[in-house]
Amino acid sequence: MERWVRRPTTGQALALRCRIVLAAATGATNQQIARELDCNPVTVGKWRTRFAAKRLDGLIDEPRPGQPRKITDEIVEQVIVATLETTPEDGSTQWSTRSMAAKVGLNQTAISRIWRTFGLKPHRVEDFKLSTDPLFVDKVRDVVGLYLNPPDAAVVLCVDEKTQVQALDRTAPVLPMLPGTPARRTYTYVRNGTSDLYAALDIASGKVLTQMTDQHRAVEFRSFLNLIDRDVPDGLAVHVICDNASTHKAPEIQRWLKRHRRFTLHYTPTYSSWLNQVERWFSELTTKKLRRSTHRCVDELRRDINSWVEHWSDNPRPFIWRKTADEILDNLARYLQRINGSVASTV
Repeated sequence: MERWVRRPTTGQALALRCRIVLAAATGATNQQIARELDCNPVTVGKWRTRFAAKRLDGLIDEPRPGQPRKITDEIVEQVIVATLETTPEDGSTQWSTRSMAAKVGLNQTAISRIWRTFGLKPHRVEDFKLSTDPLFVDKVRDVVGLYLNPPDAAVVLCVDEKTQVQALDRTAPVLPMLPGTPARRTYTYVRNGTSDLYAALDIASGKVLTQMTDQHRAVEFRSFLNLIDRDVPDGLAVHVICDNASTHKAPEIQRWLKRHRRFTLHYTPTYSSWLNQVERWFSELTTKKLRRSTHRCVDELRRDINSWVEHWSDNPRPFIWRKTADEILDNLARYLQRINGSVASTV
């Protein structure tokens, strides 16, 4: 009981009962204990009697029955089945707590409690896209193997292009942030042209090599490969991870690769750009520079991007890949089983 009194997580009601019993052990009367603990003498007598009869168990609150349950298991099942297998009669695509309550005759709070208990969220929808690449497993192992165990005397580069980067200018000046007020801008904007950005991320150092172009054809990709060839020191093999865009597989690129034997292209599976780490760098560029910037022309956009890239290169930060190929494939297999009963062999 002394430990219960000292413990900060003990409920105040239980601590008071322990103090009453401990004070009674010193020989104090009910009136003396009541004055010392600032409570009613009847309360003191109640808990002294309970302790004398049941010892420590007597100090614990007995279970209280509460109000009888009104919502039966059959009603809960009816709500769950209706949520999962039907849609509202008014043509809506999903149920709300109010529409479901009107259908089954419960109140909105009860519907919300049932949905929360069984993890049902009709208002939410998630997007997914599964790769149909017949070489999906092999490509995942190839790319992840480069991340986790890069070859010796080689540079591993994640390459992709961010197409149609827009030079946007707001129709009114952006208002700066103030205490209690976030920065404000108009939701209307003026388009002042677009530019394409090629980027190559070195997975070991985090450095990024970029090139701005007007288009994203095979000839621009070949020009960017030439830039990489001039930047990477002689004597090092170059492993390039890129997606399955047609510009990356054009005959012109294949001829270029035959002339540059130290280059090896590794393709990510279809619909699997998440395997390319440069996409993570594009996200940094978007959130930290492009999303809040304004540009009155394409040249201004390009200068702004190049300046941001220079600052990134001053303190590059590589992205650390932690998932093994087996972990990725196992996670995907479990997801397939959850959504449609598929098995790992269908990947």
